[in-house]
Amino acid sequence: QVQLVESGGGLVQPGASLRLSCAASASAFMLYAMAWYRQAPGKQREFVAAITSGRSTNYADSVKGRFTISRHNAKNTLYLQMNSLKPEDTAIYYCNRQTGPLWSWGQGTQVTVSS
Repeated sequence: QVQLVESGGGLVQPGASLRLSCAASASAFMLYAMAWYRQAPGKQREFVAAITSGRSTNYADSVKGRFTISRHNAKNTLYLQMNSLKPEDTAIYYCNRQTGPLWSWGQGTQVTVSS
């Protein structure tokens, strides 16, 4: 079972940037499309962005143009560059496979955008 560890979250003001990382415990990471998800208080977990093994990307409309997903297969690491953050981006951010059987969820990383 692949383990996922997210990091890089924090408390920032609106308009700021953060870069999230997700470290996977196995090289199987490179075989799969990966995604970032987020869960705000009182809401269901939602899709944020995904990247295939061939590095094709897609984004939720709410983050398009502000967030960039990338991956470093040699490091088994997924990234999410978040720019122009808004209060509505406040959530716990998780990574996992985009499709197929999901791996166990990590603990996530908290992003709070507030003035």
